[in-house]
Amino acid sequence: MKQEEAVTKSQWRSKVFKIIYHSDTPMGKWFDILLIIFIILSVLTIILDSVLELHLAYGEWFYVVEWFFTIIFTLEYVLRLISIKSPFRYVFSFFGIVDILSIIPTYLSLFFVGTQQLLVIRILRILRVFRILKLVQYTHQAQMLTNAVKNSRHKIFVFFFFIATVLVIFGSMMYLIEGPENDFTSIPHGIYWAVVTLTTVGYGDIAPHTVLGRFVASFIMLAGYSIIAIPTGIFAAELNKESKRVRKLSRLCKTCNLRGHTDSALFCRRCGEEL
Repeated sequence: MKQEEAVTKSQWRSKVFKIIYHSDTPMGKWFDILLIIFIILSVLTIILDSVLELHLAYGEWFYVVEWFFTIIFTLEYVLRLISIKSPFRYVFSFFGIVDILSIIPTYLSLFFVGTQQLLVIRILRILRVFRILKLVQYTHQAQMLTNAVKNSRHKIFVFFFFIATVLVIFGSMMYLIEGPENDFTSIPHGIYWAVVTLTTVGYGDIAPHTVLGRFVASFIMLAGYSIIAIPTGIFAAELNKESKRVRKLSRLCKTCNLRGHTDSALFCRRCGEEL
């Protein structure tokens, strides 16, 4: 009897696992679609509830709907844990952390006012849509971008270190040139102004008033246009290298399945067949 119950429980867990974790089955696909609809509706509820007029008019309804979605997501989270062999592995995975963070704020709101607004993190769960849309074939493009960023990290770090040094220098200069009487009350304020000016944002909350200060500001503004383009050039160069490397590795001989032929190769270096 116990053995039959164990088999039944194992079969039940297996069915739940296929529905929740496999979108290649009809039930699994519909489960993911329904989950994404719930995620969108729950986030939309939170956004609308943040509007004062709507909150005053429909606040009670929003509260009920919020708890409805929280209970649904809680049940889904529990089912994910009991249907998988290694629940702790899921708990500490990216989606596991996002899932728990998407339901905890509602329960915390019972004790701490305002924490339910953190529920907008639920929008991250919509990343599950990639499993439904079968975008796995685009994974190598994402890997190309990742490798390009990784390969250019040292150059970009040196660039940002150089920019940080320039900002400190110009921020200190403006503090000395303008002084507290022109709202440059400290070196950090000067550095803040230099950041805003170099990036061509220009909030205008702090502005130079002296002739020398305006000359320095003009120089920083002009330098900002050229400096901002440098990280883009570094990343583009690395991305081009990575793209060439991937193209080289992706050339496949259909006869012997050997990869890694150069762009100019006409024949396979293993079997001699035409590429």
